[in-house]
Amino acid sequence: MKLKSLSEKILKSVKSKGFKYIELPSVIESNHIVQRSGENFRKLIFSFTDQNGNELCLRPDLTIVSCLRYLENNLKGKEKIFYYGQAYRKSQDKKNSIIRNQIGFEIIGSQHEKNDDKEIIYTSIKTLKGIKYSSGVLTIGNIEIFNLLLSKLDIPKRWRLRLSRHFWRENYFNDLLKRLETNSDVDPTIVEVDQKRYFKMLRDDHSIIVAGRSIGEILKRFNDKIKDPRRISKGQKVSKIIKDFLKIKCPINQAAKKINSFFEKKKINLVVDQKYFPISNNKILKLNVIFSASFGRQLEYYTGMVFKIDIKCNSKIKNIINGGRYDNLILDLGAKKKIPAVGAALNL
Repeated sequence: MKLKSLSEKILKSVKSKGFKYIELPSVIESNHIVQRSGENFRKLIFSFTDQNGNELCLRPDLTIVSCLRYLENNLKGKEKIFYYGQAYRKSQDKKNSIIRNQIGFEIIGSQHEKNDDKEIIYTSIKTLKGIKYSSGVLTIGNIEIFNLLLSKLDIPKRWRLRLSRHFWRENYFNDLLKRLETNSDVDPTIVEVDQKRYFKMLRDDHSIIVAGRSIGEILKRFNDKIKDPRRISKGQKVSKIIKDFLKIKCPINQAAKKINSFFEKKKINLVVDQKYFPISNNKILKLNVIFSASFGRQLEYYTGMVFKIDIKCNSKIKNIINGGRYDNLILDLGAKKKIPAVGAALNL
């Protein structure tokens, strides 16, 4: 009963900000999730086969289901929506519940990105008024700034793509940095074998598909590796720059100053304006507001501003809200063009 009363207060609060309530389906096609999140994600979902042989699953994530709705209903223009329901996902930690009660709210299809980012954060803060807590922290990050930094670093293009693509996988990302520093993934024996395969493939039909790629595509990638080598000294320098950047953590009103000072020190031709951040106040209600360059590693689909709110309740720190911008998600699900989207989910 207590949870129901709390959720009703929060839903009323979100509705007062102009968001429209929508219902989301509980069951979706599994391929929507697997194609977006990879085969490894399959073991986390509850899937089954219907009478027609289609693989379906209980929704493991409300945001993806909401974006599918926008796409499949061929919706256009700006939508401000919110929803309430359960997401179902297995966890490696047996203590975690497989059922997650969530309230989500989103702004989709709007071109006013900075204003929308700000509105989602302030709507999130407003929902806290129904919750008793003594203090908290609003952490803001920005994956776009990290990708801009990568674009300026002296490393092969394939490494930029690799580091950007796997930023959200913290352990694997750190492993990539080690490989960048040492060239430990370049085995002379394997290189020799690759060269033999390369010369053999040159004589084959380039349209033949091998492991999902044409021989022509494989040859082009191998050519890129030969023409775009990396040296250990360069890799070590780049890895240090990335590690130092990810250490930046400060009150939000110092974010631009700290980042620009870092860029200047490392001789990187980039400048960030404080207006780039949706908030400049270091304190909002009971929340301290900070910037963290390393934050943003929870979900693969985030593309820009990301944030979370942790509150102190009964001497325990609880993560209660997570959100951010995911401009590529609807495109990845099958749209013909990129559609701006930003939202947040409150974990009940």
